[in-house]
Amino acid sequence: MTDNRKMNILVPILSVLLGFLVGAIIMIAYGYNPIAGYSALFQGAFGSLYNVGETIRRTIPLVLTGLAVAFAFRAGLFNIGAEGQVFVGWFAAVWVGVTFELPAIIHIPVAILAAALAGAIWAAVPGILKATRGVHEVVVTIMMNYIALHVTNYLIRTVLSDGGSQSARISQSASLSTQGLKEMFGYSQIHWGFVVSIILAVFIWFFLERTTYGFELRAVGFNPNAANYAGMSVKRNIILAMMLSGALAGVGGAMEGIGTFGYMYTHASYTNLGFDGIAVALLGANTAPGVVIAAFLFGALKVGALSMPPLSGVPSELVDIVIAMIIFFVAASYMIRLLILRFSKGEK
Repeated sequence: MTDNRKMNILVPILSVLLGFLVGAIIMIAYGYNPIAGYSALFQGAFGSLYNVGETIRRTIPLVLTGLAVAFAFRAGLFNIGAEGQVFVGWFAAVWVGVTFELPAIIHIPVAILAAALAGAIWAAVPGILKATRGVHEVVVTIMMNYIALHVTNYLIRTVLSDGGSQSARISQSASLSTQGLKEMFGYSQIHWGFVVSIILAVFIWFFLERTTYGFELRAVGFNPNAANYAGMSVKRNIILAMMLSGALAGVGGAMEGIGTFGYMYTHASYTNLGFDGIAVALLGANTAPGVVIAAFLFGALKVGALSMPPLSGVPSELVDIVIAMIIFFVAASYMIRLLILRFSKGEK
């Protein structure tokens, strides 16, 4: 294993450990018992089949939004609009689930494909503007998050309901949630979306690491000028990368629409799935396997946090601090790399 790959593994692990360490220090400073706090966190995430099911359920959309952001990163793009792409994908999947009556073997794939298409089209706008006019994708994607939020709210009230704040429920044939699976995990909200997320994670890994198109995208992200000199179409690859990134985020929205909830409701603000995807991608070092592991960690933290106040008295907001510190240490990875290098030289 090369030194660079070792660093890509060690830095996230140390960032997580340091994040938990800072969390423990804060708990001690405010008079809480960190052992009790983290025990409650672990119990809340894995203490029963119900909790495990909920952890997996929270992980599913995080894997997909994390993959969306990581995919764009690998192509040299910063897709901060995954949140908006989640909204349009969620709406498209629910619309298909409500509008059509089809066999489940057709209905579910059509709903997922509709969500992917909606997310891809939404992400194509900043991709085209970036490729043809040099408009920075961060600015456009941020603005389009607000557009997606309010447009989907309007469409829920006018298309999927009679002026209400919640759409009609999808047909059972479009649902990823089955009674048998829920019973297996203590009647949690787990659904078969975890299979979809794993399949897409494998696909993204294979696409980026084992195909010519993936190599082109990575080359454009690494050095657009060199890629252009080598005969690669930088503009085409920028648009393609944004569309595929948006498609992944759109499927993440579908997992909420036809998996967890079975409907879509109007949002007063963001779900944070897209923004959490940025953190997941950073912690996962922008690799598909890393994203899956990071998403599972974040899912466990978010579910486990709910049990901390009743079991240990520690406020659940402490988990947000832990997550923030993990991201801080990942962002400041150069300091961790420096410490690792100095420690390894000291051993020699």
